Amino acid sequence: MDMRQWFDALVGDGPKKAFPILSFPCATLLGVSVKNLISDSGLMARGIQAIADRCDMPAAVGMMDLSVEAESFGATARFSDEEVPTITGRLVTDEKSVDELQVPEVFSGRSCRTGIYINAAKMAKASITDRPVFAGAIGPFSLGGRLMDMTEIMVSCYTDPNVVHKCLEKTTRFITAYAQAFKAAGADGVLIAEPAAGLLSPELIEEFSTPYVRRIVGEVQTSEFGVLYHNCGNTVPLIDSIKKIGAYGYHFGNAVDMVKILESMPNDVPVFGNVDPAGQFRNGTPESIYEVTRELVDRCKAYPNYVPSSGCDIPPLSPWENIDAFFKAVADAYAGF
Repeated sequence: MDMRQWFDALVGDGPKKAFPILSFPCATLLGVSVKNLISDSGLMARGIQAIADRCDMPAAVGMMDLSVEAESFGATARFSDEEVPTITGRLVTDEKSVDELQVPEVFSGRSCRTGIYINAAKMAKASITDRPVFAGAIGPFSLGGRLMDMTEIMVSCYTDPNVVHKCLEKTTRFITAYAQAFKAAGADGVLIAEPAAGLLSPELIEEFSTPYVRRIVGEVQTSEFGVLYHNCGNTVPLIDSIKKIGAYGYHFGNAVDMVKILESMPNDVPVFGNVDPAGQFRNGTPESIYEVTRELVDRCKAYPNYVPSSGCDIPPLSPWENIDAFFKAVADAYAGF
């Protein structure tokens, strides 16, 4: 599939299909726990297929589990039946520990769960033939924050930047290999989530995130494999740096006014966002999410590069009544447009 062409086709006047980051709610469709889902490639692939069957989206997306990469380095992951796994503790405490940190092989890291996700993408791609299939991966600074602890990495950007750069060199190498493995498995692209970079100042994102993400994009993105960059932080003051990344598309969270983002982004690059995943998809009502989504799309649909989406990964236990109301609101907003 020509992914450069696929992204370009999202830009233009007329109705748009919604493309939320929708994966983990498949657990309720399958009647399985999140813990079981992320441990079984077959279940994951069935879940991706179940959502593709139910939802008229322009692409399918795999599970956005931002613990799997850190766990492969040796970090401790905490699992739950109802929530996405999280990382506890820290591996990198000083320059010595970052020097000793080994970049794991994609298929033989400490957890080997990366292999489960790669195989799930391969299986999903084999069964979903009418649209692209995206894999998911964490961004280099966000992975560094899970290895160093977010507070510590933020402080170290000022007090010990050399340690941060050494860590980022290793996270970048691993994420690049991970994305290449998804490409080899047949995935059409990867959504790179770099939410921790939203905490940085314009100067710091330019030093500690953008160059590393840009390097990954330069090594993995081709006409057959596209990168969709995601940042759910306060990205308005960071947009000039983010635009340099070179991804085919950009996804933003509900911390920002979508119109301000659209005004700042090139109008020939698809821009996705940004209905609140926790406040609306998980904890809202069908009526509230419908109203919020209609208002958002009505404000943004005049921009030819806007694509309606969630602000981030939709939580596993989000009611499907809310998800269905989101899709209906998007369809109604574009009716007759």
